[in-house]
Parts: sequence; C-alpha cells; structure tokens
Amino acid sequence: MNTLQDAVEKPGLSIVLGGTGGLGAALVQGLRERGETVLAIGRRTDPPLNFTQPASIAACAQRVADELSARGQRLQRLIVATGFLHGGTASGSRAEPERSWQHLDADALAHSFAVNAIGPALVMRHFLPLLPRQGPCLAAFFSARVGSIGDNALGGWYAYRASKAALNQLVRTASIELARRNRESLCVALHPGTVDTPLSQPFAKTGLTVRSPEVAAAELIAVMDGLTASQTGGFYDHQGQTVPW
Repeated sequence: MNTLQDAVEKPGLSIVLGGTGGLGAALVQGLRERGETVLAIGRRTDPPLNFTQPASIAACAQRVADELSARGQRLQRLIVATGFLHGGTASGSRAEPERSWQHLDADALAHSFAVNAIGPALVMRHFLPLLPRQGPCLAAFFSARVGSIGDNALGGWYAYRASKAALNQLVRTASIELARRNRESLCVALHPGTVDTPLSQPFAKTGLTVRSPEVAAAELIAVMDGLTASQTGGFYDHQGQTVPW
C-alpha cells in the first residue's frame, strides 16, 4: 500500500475546508461520486468556518472529532481549499492585488495573511492531530504558483504572493512533524491552476488556460491519489509537477 488511492478502499472520512466555495464544492462532489464519505465545512455551514475568527477553527475541529467518533471512522483526507486574493476584509475595507509597493496597505496585508497563512496554521494545530497515527492519510493545502519565490519574475501582488509563500513554509514544517507521528502521512501544498471561480475571474486574461471547477477538482484528486509518502512536504501543481519554492 503506497498511495492514498490504495487506502480509500477502506472506509475513511474526507474533510474539505472551504467546501462550500466553487472549487471546494466541486471537490466534495467529485469525491462523493466515487463513494467517499465527505464532510464539507465553510463559512455557511454549522458551525461556520472563518479564518479571521480563530475560535471558529477550533469549533469546526471539535465537530469533526465528534463526527469521527460517532461514525467510528478515521480521517483519511483533509483538504484546505481556501484562499483570499481580492474582496472585502474583516475591517470592512476592500483589498485588490497590488501592482506596486505604493499600493501596499496594512489592513489588506493583515487580511491576506489571516486567511492564507494564519488560518491554515491554526488548521494544522487543531486538525492534524485528528489524522491517524498509522496508515496512509493526506493533508493538502491549496497554495498558488505566485507564492513561489523562485518562480516570481513579474512582481506585484505582494500580499497574495507573500502570504502563500508563508503557507508553503508552514506546510513544509508541518509535514516534518506529521511524518514523525505517521511515516505514511502526506502533507503537501497544491497549486490548483486558474479555475473559473470568483477568486480568479477578474484576472483570467486572454490566452490563460482557465478550467471549470469540475475539471480542476478531478485533476487535483488524481494528483492527491498518486502521491506517495516520500513526496510529503512538497509543492505540486494540478498536473502533479513540482513547483519551485
């Protein structure tokens, strides 16, 4: 048994945080269509998940722990399909990707880090202990190629780039600790590519390959299924190719 696909032959629960969003909902549907039990958690679920409210993350983790106990299942797959690029911030202002350092704004930076890095870090604190200590299991955090420092040749988008780069480091660090607990575990960052969702739509330039949430979800599920424990701590795109840090 080397991959997560081998393990899903045994009953296990999959969790999708951000599972009520465009890509998250498509992932939930894709996993359910092949017979997996999936719990979707997002801003509109009960309890709601809000990365700017740390207590909500702990409450959602407790809900999952209770669900696992009631079902007598193990947590097989944890997917964090969340992210913030533009829109309203917790303070009520509006943030947009910066074209220059002249556009840097403390509130927008704080909100980007809260959603893209601090929230996922607290997910690690509260959800990773729910993964089994033996057997294949997966924690996948959706990052972005623009969070790659080595791949940055265009500049701009300071808050999004920096917060996703921070997420990548968090994933890498958590993968080391998780592997000490379970040698068959996987903890990875995934780049979904450009998906036809509200996050990407304003920036889908002509000539850019944009995929539907359903297509993107199928690609990502295939990548997750094919990863082995030796690839934990890595950063991969929707085709399974390694993305530079």
